Amino acid sequence: MFGWWQRRRRTRVRARPFPPEWRAMIERNVPLFGRLCASDQRELLQHTLVFLDEKRFEGAGGLTITDEIRVTIAAQACVLQLHRPDDYFPDLVTVIVYPATFVTPHKSIENGLVTEGHAVTLGQSWTRGNVVLAWDAALGGGRDLQDGHNVVLHEFAHQLDQEDGHADGAPPLPTRGMYGPWARVLSAEFERLQRGAASVLDQYGGTNPAEFFAVATEAFFEKPLQLKNKHPQLYAQLAQYFRQDPAAWGLAGS
Repeated sequence: MFGWWQRRRRTRVRARPFPPEWRAMIERNVPLFGRLCASDQRELLQHTLVFLDEKRFEGAGGLTITDEIRVTIAAQACVLQLHRPDDYFPDLVTVIVYPATFVTPHKSIENGLVTEGHAVTLGQSWTRGNVVLAWDAALGGGRDLQDGHNVVLHEFAHQLDQEDGHADGAPPLPTRGMYGPWARVLSAEFERLQRGAASVLDQYGGTNPAEFFAVATEAFFEKPLQLKNKHPQLYAQLAQYFRQDPAAWGLAGS
């Protein structure tokens, strides 16, 4: 019954007119939107409406949440929903936004020695409940399509990865037959990155498989031509999973 009611509600939300001032925010802050075809633009706006209807935004560190913050973050996150099942990050309840980089407790273990301290952070994705973002990074990453870094895509890729309860670089895949090729290709690319091989991917992706998937997602959307040319098998796996082909969008990420 809940599933039926939820689908019906989402259908009504998607049918609402999209406020023109919100669209102007997306066009200004998320230039990736302009590279989508007209039908994908319509779909993204519909997904954005549902995301904003279902997810709560909270300001932290003195930040007051505005429509620009909500719409800019939601539109970037919903790029990952295009052409895929409309589950809208089911474990996510709240997006917490700081004005800039924030400090979090950090614990590391090396050779049995536990070190505790603090780390400067741009974003976090919790297994249940929250995504935490720095607004300056979310805005800057959305506006710059050339650097291969986008904290919103990164943290919401973690949300996809965590949908099965594990942050392991293997999100729930559409078919059982995808798991074997996915594991072979992403494991090989992860090991190459760990060895320090030249790569389109940021070296942070070598931290662990979960970070590899998140970093690869950033490159897939921001540097698709480079990724397809240098890592064709990885690009093919991501294209099959996301059901998108950003390299065909034109002048993206040359």
